[in-house]
Order: sequence, then structure tokens, then C-alpha cells
Amino acid sequence: MTQIYLGIGSNIDRQESVRNGLAALKSLYGQLQVSPVYESKAFGFEGDDFFNLVVGFESEFDIDKIEIQLKEIELQSGRKRSDSSYLPRTLDIDLLLYGDLICGKHELPRIDIIKYAFVLKPLCDLAPDLLHPTENKTISELWKNFDASGQEIHQVFDL
Repeated sequence: MTQIYLGIGSNIDRQESVRNGLAALKSLYGQLQVSPVYESKAFGFEGDDFFNLVVGFESEFDIDKIEIQLKEIELQSGRKRSDSSYLPRTLDIDLLLYGDLICGKHELPRIDIIKYAFVLKPLCDLAPDLLHPTENKTISELWKNFDASGQEIHQVFDL
């Protein structure tokens, strides 16, 4: 079994989209660890605020199968794909970590972990003692030293 962490975001029908996404993930992967939900401003475009969270679970599925399943959940939620990643969306699910795999093809570990408060903080809530595969620091150490200026987030609720 491999420990997997996903970042989830939504700024269209946020609460319903997040709940539906979690239900779809649970039906595929079983028991989920779920961080609190945080609200943040849209990044890179003008748009409604996002709800963001991180989920963790263990799976025997290989990485390619998981990525296909995640894209299918996004599509079922009404996600519209375009050339730009900076658009409103019902559901955005990003594979953050697949065990300690370091892989350029799959962009792992996802750079968003060390770039964005809305990813790092909920990951820290779930796995503070987890060692980041390339930074060689725990997630809590990364959060403690993170410069969140200009990246205001606030916790809105627990699921």
C-alpha cells in the first residue's frame, strides 16, 4: 500500500463540489484522512474565492490509474478543461505525493507543496511529521519556515 496525498480546490459551488469530490474519492479508495477546509483568494486570475483542503489515503493502485481516476472525478463534477490552469473550476484534484516517489513525468512531489499556503497548511494539518521527499524537511518544518505573506488563508470548517 502506498500513502497518497491529494490537494483539492473549488471555487464554483464550492461546498457541494468538495463534498461530492470527497464522496467519489471515498468510493474508490475507502477511508480518507481529510484536513480542515481553508478559504483563499483565486491565484493567477480574477475569480471567486477557493475552498482548499488535502486528503490522504492508502492505495494499491499504480500512479497512472490514480491519475486517470482523479481526472474522471473532475470531469464528473463538471470541470471544464482548457489550455489555462487559471480559471474557475468546480473541482481541481492534484496528486501531491505518491509515497516518497520523485518523478518528473508525474510532477512529484508536486511543487505546489512548497509554493502555496493553501496546499502546505492543510498538508501540515494531516501529516506534520512527514518528510518531504526532496526538501529533506518535515511538512511542519516547511510550514513553520514558510513565507505566507500575500497568501492569506483562513480555516472555514472541518469535514
